[in-house]
Amino acid sequence: MTVQIDHALEEIRRFRPSPEFAAQSVADPALYEAANADRLGFWADQARELLTWHKPFTRTLDWSNPPFARWFDDGELNVAVNCLDRHVAAGLGDRVAIHFEGEPGDSRDITYAELTDEVKRAANVLEGLGVGTGDRVAIYLPMIPEAVVAMLAVARIGAIHSVVFGGFSSDSLASRIDDAEAKLVITADGGYRKGRVFPLKPTVDEAIGKSAGSVENVLVVQRTGNDITLEPGRDEWWHDTVGAAASEHEATAFEAEHPLFILYTSGTTGKPKGVVHSSGGYLTQVAFTHKYVFDLHPETDVYWCTADVGWVTGHSYVVYGPLANGATQVLYEGTPDTPHPGRWWEIVEKYKVSILYTAPTAIRSFMKLGRQIPHEFNLRSLRLLGSVGEPINPEAWIWYRHVIGGGSIPVVDTWWQTETGAIMISALPGITDLKPGSAQVPIPGISIDILSDDGTPVEGEGGGLLVVSEPWPSMLRGIWGDPERFKETYWEKFGDKYFAGDGARRDEDGDIWLLGRVDDVMNVSGHRLSTAEIESSLVAHPWTAEAAVVGASDETTGQAVVAFVILKASQADVASADVAAASEELRKHVATQIGAIARPRQVFIVNELPKTRSGKIMRRLLRDLAEGRQIGDTTTLADTSIMQIISEQVK
Repeated sequence: MTVQIDHALEEIRRFRPSPEFAAQSVADPALYEAANADRLGFWADQARELLTWHKPFTRTLDWSNPPFARWFDDGELNVAVNCLDRHVAAGLGDRVAIHFEGEPGDSRDITYAELTDEVKRAANVLEGLGVGTGDRVAIYLPMIPEAVVAMLAVARIGAIHSVVFGGFSSDSLASRIDDAEAKLVITADGGYRKGRVFPLKPTVDEAIGKSAGSVENVLVVQRTGNDITLEPGRDEWWHDTVGAAASEHEATAFEAEHPLFILYTSGTTGKPKGVVHSSGGYLTQVAFTHKYVFDLHPETDVYWCTADVGWVTGHSYVVYGPLANGATQVLYEGTPDTPHPGRWWEIVEKYKVSILYTAPTAIRSFMKLGRQIPHEFNLRSLRLLGSVGEPINPEAWIWYRHVIGGGSIPVVDTWWQTETGAIMISALPGITDLKPGSAQVPIPGISIDILSDDGTPVEGEGGGLLVVSEPWPSMLRGIWGDPERFKETYWEKFGDKYFAGDGARRDEDGDIWLLGRVDDVMNVSGHRLSTAEIESSLVAHPWTAEAAVVGASDETTGQAVVAFVILKASQADVASADVAAASEELRKHVATQIGAIARPRQVFIVNELPKTRSGKIMRRLLRDLAEGRQIGDTTTLADTSIMQIISEQVK
């Protein structure tokens, strides 16, 4: 059985959209009605309405060879044209596409006409280097406009990009270059992070030295001015080549199923999986969800998704979704606390951001610092908030709404994955009553089920395994070079249904609550306990700012609950005075709220948690620590020294 957080449900109420917001909402209940009446017809209508097709499609879905779907496959389009040229042709060339804010404080505004010009020049450079249709290009850049330009230039010429997060090591980069057999690498001399320069080009040099030799050229953006080496005949400066390139480039249309990108995600075997996404179906769903989940009004909104382009959220909701919809957005290079802890709110005030999309981890970090910091800035431009990356606990949802949103604007919690490509479960603001902590309902045209382990549907209220029961436009088309792994990883368990790897439960109202990865569900004395539920209970305690829970092997119970907790700044004295007493108080709190079976065996009070740059907590490292094993690979952490610090704190 799965233990429920009954106390949380008792305290949670729905938040109805204000009449003012509902009146101007782009979403309409008719979207659900149309999707329910004819799901494939609904997606065909969205593809025609939201995108420009060079050759119109006549077939919506070919599902004759499951699990390999083909959407709109007899149609042709160019993704970059949909994101740029058509807006300029429509007279929107002077609209700002990107407000760029560098961490050191430099900034520039880039219009759609300017961005289109730069992408055309870059496309000419890529073709001049011999990059053609179907070739792979590795992109290893900080959060700067050239990252967006590079992705769109690759898409424009029909090549396939593989964006690698700038925090990855040379080994990680080399393995991705080799798996994709990348012909070109686009990088920078360095980037700015936490007030310091972190070098990128030297890491690329190391990676190429370790790789199998597919890389023929390296383009280098000059960002920080740190010393680097350019290898003659292989390496060239971006500004020398792109700046001198012709500004005209004729875009070619490609079939809708032409691969757009490969994005590597971690696998259970330790070897990253190269998730492949196509063009027409992917762009349709990211444009649709960006428009309706965020209630986008492109003429007036300033949108900001804080994700790095190295992750799927950056692909879908920094690059392709916003630009396909002609949005104006903020692109920020650095961290939320540099050079001061109010930097994000300073940016919201400066650009009058109206839509903010970020991770629960970031929200809880701000909770830890206190409301006085955001209250120093004018945040009244905000009219919608979004959450992505992991389940958001109700307390963080309410804090986000009240402290950042002023207590009245919608918060949409979104569930989706690298593999799904786009948002799958979310409220639609303006027509959905919002419930803190719940992702709520599938978006129109998406079929979601909850199954027991043996595949039996869970009817009504209850918990189980989350599956997608019908193909969807932005679904992954496979794992690069390994179709058998694709079938085994995602389709083997239930055959004709995509198994997301997440647990979920449906409450009495029919709303869906995500419980985190199935491997984050512990079995304690035969009881299934979700780490997300226990974390939510811990964060509900007035002392707690953030919590991470893992299951550790236990001779008696099979697994035991081990928690790592960051206290709010106002409670720092509690821990320093008596750590044991603070830990015991939190253990009792969980036992009282959920039940004695959920009482953590240990609660460690720590100052930080191990997180990637995107804000994801690396629970496997905490599990290593809880079980006394050697700490695993820390190269993806934003701060690789943090595990040593935590290890010292829990001794």
